[in-house]
Amino acid sequence: MLDDSFFKRVEKKTKVDKNTIINLAEKLQSGNMKDPATLSEVIDTLSKMTGKKVNKDLKNKIIEKVISDEVPNKIDNMF
Repeated sequence: MLDDSFFKRVEKKTKVDKNTIINLAEKLQSGNMKDPATLSEVIDTLSKMTGKKVNKDLKNKIIEKVISDEVPNKIDNMF
């Protein structure tokens, strides 16, 4: 189990709080990664965490790729 000092270090470096990290981990663990709604939530959370905007078209492309098992080993090769 990770202690609070770990989360404090991550938050200091990334500005992402412990609850956001835990919620994302729970979604990834318990969520159906073939469900568009779950994938959309994960993408939105990651977008907020990283400060990177993901428009609706890009989000839909990502969801399609994940559902159809077309995700490359390197994310740079995705689009």
